[in-house]
Order: sequence, then structure tokens, then C-alpha cells
Amino acid sequence: MPTKDKKRGSRALAPDILSNLPDNIIDAIVMRLPLRDAVRTSVLSKMWRYNWCRLPVWTIDQALWDMTNNAISPTTRFTNIIYHLLTLHVGPISKFTLSIATLGNCPKIDNLIYFLSRNGIQHLVLQFPRGNLYKLPSSFFTCSQISHLSLQNCLIMFPPAFKGFEKLVSLELCDVTIPSKFIGSLISCCPLLEHLVLHSTISNHIQIRAPKLRSFDFTGKLIFLSLEDVPLLEKLSLVDTGYSGKAGKCGIAKFLESFPALKHLHLDYFSVRFFAGEVTKQLPFALNSLKRLHLSEFSLDELDVASCALYLIKSFPFLQEIEIEVLLSSFSYVYDDWVEPAGGDVTSEILEKVKSLSNVTLNHLRVVEFAGITGTDPEMQLIKLLLAKSPKLARMLIKPGVGDDTPKSRIEVLAEITQFRRASPRAEVVYKLA
Repeated sequence: MPTKDKKRGSRALAPDILSNLPDNIIDAIVMRLPLRDAVRTSVLSKMWRYNWCRLPVWTIDQALWDMTNNAISPTTRFTNIIYHLLTLHVGPISKFTLSIATLGNCPKIDNLIYFLSRNGIQHLVLQFPRGNLYKLPSSFFTCSQISHLSLQNCLIMFPPAFKGFEKLVSLELCDVTIPSKFIGSLISCCPLLEHLVLHSTISNHIQIRAPKLRSFDFTGKLIFLSLEDVPLLEKLSLVDTGYSGKAGKCGIAKFLESFPALKHLHLDYFSVRFFAGEVTKQLPFALNSLKRLHLSEFSLDELDVASCALYLIKSFPFLQEIEIEVLLSSFSYVYDDWVEPAGGDVTSEILEKVKSLSNVTLNHLRVVEFAGITGTDPEMQLIKLLLAKSPKLARMLIKPGVGDDTPKSRIEVLAEITQFRRASPRAEVVYKLA
């Protein structure tokens, strides 16, 4: 009986304990809840009623629409949420994520951004519907405390008085329209910028000066790209989605000499063609920092592209990882124009280029990954040489390509690879049949 009374007493005390939790404990609990559940904590106790109004981190996205009353239109629900935020919130907001990719109309956004600019916003993510560009209001450019910024489907027009974001460390622009002359100015006016992502940003000529920049991820149309004063750049990814059909517009050696600290390099098929001009045996300078080379949507069937790829492999003496993703089709393509794989004479030239690796020893290479291998002679020769010239190789992962027009069956490719000599006694070759 005493045990039951004790349990009843514990249950009776529970509401008082809940009501008298310290504010910092209540805030820690509410911050870990989704926004909808955080607001619902108001019913737990009078002491909890307005604690959600102090939240410094907000996320308004599709998950919130899915959990609210479907009888009310998303636009109305969104308007109500913004109204309550603007009228009830107290204190700073350090991080705000707004993802309304499926919302056709976006009311009160200007008011929201003005509110955030006055409340110490540091980390801001704005994702708007595709095809409905949102023009950022002038108040956006007064967010003086912002350090992390991610924008999607926006139109950026700078006011004359804008001097940059002095505390910005990370910038991500996806499907953003911005005049070419302004994008360079924006980046150069962010002296602390370390991480930059530009995806499908409508700006044909990009010139970047960023002495603190450590990573740059670009996906878009390469027409003119200049990276200057980037001595700390460690990670570089270039994916060209709008190749014009003219190779060799920029020398790879001249381009890479600006990156003495580069460790990770990712190029796709079209970006390699962008750089695939006249190449020599290897870089005229040492780039000992590079550790990882990633070539995606690639083809070894074209002389210029193959030459540039091999040129890169030979030029990085401390390379530790190589990843090559071969084009899934046996044809290389340039938009609507299809170029058949190399004929006999060109294939012979490509094989000679591959065999030039026989004069190079990759003493630091440990991991190699091939995806989309179909068994062409250049592919098999490259695999053979990498196995023979990598004394510290630990693992080579090979994923075969798909299609009925492959030159060799998967079993034939596997049988041939197992016969290749390996310089490393610890080298493991994994061939994924499925």
C-alpha cells in the first residue's frame, strides 16, 4: 500500500516539476523539437506557454505543410505562421530555413526578411519555387551578422550602398540570377569567405578573388572562369552543364598554378574538354598537395579528353585516391551532336597515351574506383597500368557499365583483370557484377 501511495505522490508532483524546470532546460527541450511540436508545448504548462517564442532556430518547410490542417490552403497556413512569428517572437534568431519549393505564392516574405535582418540572423537558407524567382529586398543586404547563406531560385540586384557581408564564411547560390559583373563583386566583398557553391547560377563570366576560400563547387555553363588570389583553396569541383563544343579554351596548367594548396579535384567530361588544349607530359610545376582526383561522366574514347586525364594523373606525385565514372553510353556526346567512339588510328594514339604511365610510379596511390567500365582497350590498359605502378595500392573497386553494346561481357572483363600484375601485395580488386 505505501508503494502505491508513493507512486501516486510521484504522479501528483510531475506537473509541478514540469512547471518549475529552469528556462535553459525548457529551451533545450523545445529547440530539439520540430517547429509544430515546439508550438504545441504551450499546452503542457503555463510556464511553457510562450517558450517557443524564444526559439533561435526556425525551419519552415514541406514537412510543416504535411503536418498541418490540409483543409486550409498552404498559402494561408504559411501566412499564419509568418504572422505569428513576426508578432510573438522575442530575442535573436540565429538560424532560419525557409523551403517553400512547392508553394505557388509567397506572401509576406519581404516582411520576414526585414524581421530577420533586425534580429541578428547568422545562418539563412531561402529556397523558393522553381520558375518563380524571388527578388531579394533591400533589407536582405543589411544582414550584417550573417555567416552562412544559401539561396535558391532568387534574383539578386545589389543596392548602390551595399558593401558586402563582412562575416560571411559560407555562400551557396543555386539557380540564382545575378549579373556577371556583380557576382565577382559579391565574393570579393566577403573577406572571410571559405566555402562557395555555385549551381546553375545564371552568370556567364565569373571572376573570383577570395584569399580565405577553401572549397569551391561549381555546376553550370563554363564560358569564362577565373580564380585569382585563392592560396588556401583545398577542394575544387567543376561540372560543366553547357559545353559549347570548342575544346581547349583554357590551359589546364595555367589554371592549376593558382592553387598551391589544392587537395581534392573533381572535373566532369565537359569541364575536362574545356581545359583539354595542348598538354605536355606533366605540369611544369609541382602540385604535391593534391590527394584525390575525381573524373565524372568521363570518356577515354576521345584523344583530347584521355590525354588531359592522363596528364593530370602523372602530374600529382602524391595522389592517394582516383575515382573515374565512365559515361554510361558507349558514345561521347556534345548536346544533340553524337560523336562515335574513337576509330582504329585514334584508339592507337589513346593507347600510347595510356602506356606513357609506364614511366610513372604512383607511390602514394591507395584507393582506385572505376564506375561504368565496359572493357574498352583504353579502360583495360589504364586499369592494368594502375595495378602495376601502385606499390601501396590497398583497394581497387570496379563497377561495370550497363548496355548491350559493350565490347566485352562482364565475365570477360573480370577474367582479364584477374590476370593483371599487381605491384602491391596487399591490393584488393573488387569487381561488382551486380
